Amino acid sequence: MSSNFLDLRKIKAISDYQFGCSITDILFKDEDIIRLKYSKNTDKIKYIYYNDHLMLSFRPTNGFFTLSLFAAQKIVLSTQKPLLRVIVLSEISEFIKKGRNVFCKHVVDIDPNLRPLDEAIIVSENDDLLAVGRLMIPVPYIKTFNTGVAIKVRKGIYKSRL
Repeated sequence: MSSNFLDLRKIKAISDYQFGCSITDILFKDEDIIRLKYSKNTDKIKYIYYNDHLMLSFRPTNGFFTLSLFAAQKIVLSTQKPLLRVIVLSEISEFIKKGRNVFCKHVVDIDPNLRPLDEAIIVSENDDLLAVGRLMIPVPYIKTFNTGVAIKVRKGIYKSRL
């Protein structure tokens, strides 16, 4: 077996654990156009590309992936809400698109299966992709708090191309 095949199996196993099997099937549907980029210093997996679009970045500090906007768009188009999503008020959509953090009082709905430090896809009430980020506090607290940052936004759609 080639090392690329073994690395792809390892990546899929991490994705299954982090996002679930259904999301892994969506992200890795066409394995023949998936390309891996390795770190020059450590020779370990660093980025996963899908047809020359950055899909996932590997975080060596915790062994999980960060979602790119391309992967988030793929997930949004292929699943029903609120899976992996945080739905925010339409009035603040422009701020979130610019990469601003999401506060608890702006959250309309959220996937109950998300845990703190999980990757989250931020969408508007119309299910339009706004940004990707990391959930900072547990879901029950988000629903009850009126202050505080719920999601630290990593990248808004205005700060990047899809």
